[in-house]
Amino acid sequence: QVQMVESGGGLVQAGGSLRLSCAASGLTFGSYAMGWFRQAPGKEREFVAAINWSAYSTYYADSVKGRFTISRDNAKNTVYLQMNSLKPEDTAVYSCAASRLGPYRVRPDEYDYWGQGTQVTVSS
Repeated sequence: QVQMVESGGGLVQAGGSLRLSCAASGLTFGSYAMGWFRQAPGKEREFVAAINWSAYSTYYADSVKGRFTISRDNAKNTVYLQMNSLKPEDTAVYSCAASRLGPYRVRPDEYDYWGQGTQVTVSS
């Protein structure tokens, strides 16, 4: 059974940083592109960042480009999201997801497996 567990969320002041982790099990992690999405209250789920299986290619939403960095460690079956210069509008539940379709996948329906999410709250 596939499990994906996020951690690292919390409350941070604007301008601060957080590092999210997503540990996956029950799948051949190195065969999947990985992505991070977020969902704020009353809003649709939004693409944040994606990385291909080898970590050679990454892709970001314009709203986080230059502030967030996605990375992965296939030996640890873990994907990370380093978030710097956080803004109140970054407040959301952040979820990781795995896709067999390859890199640059920005639609939630292109992903096969999802974690439960971790709350990130940025205060002004």
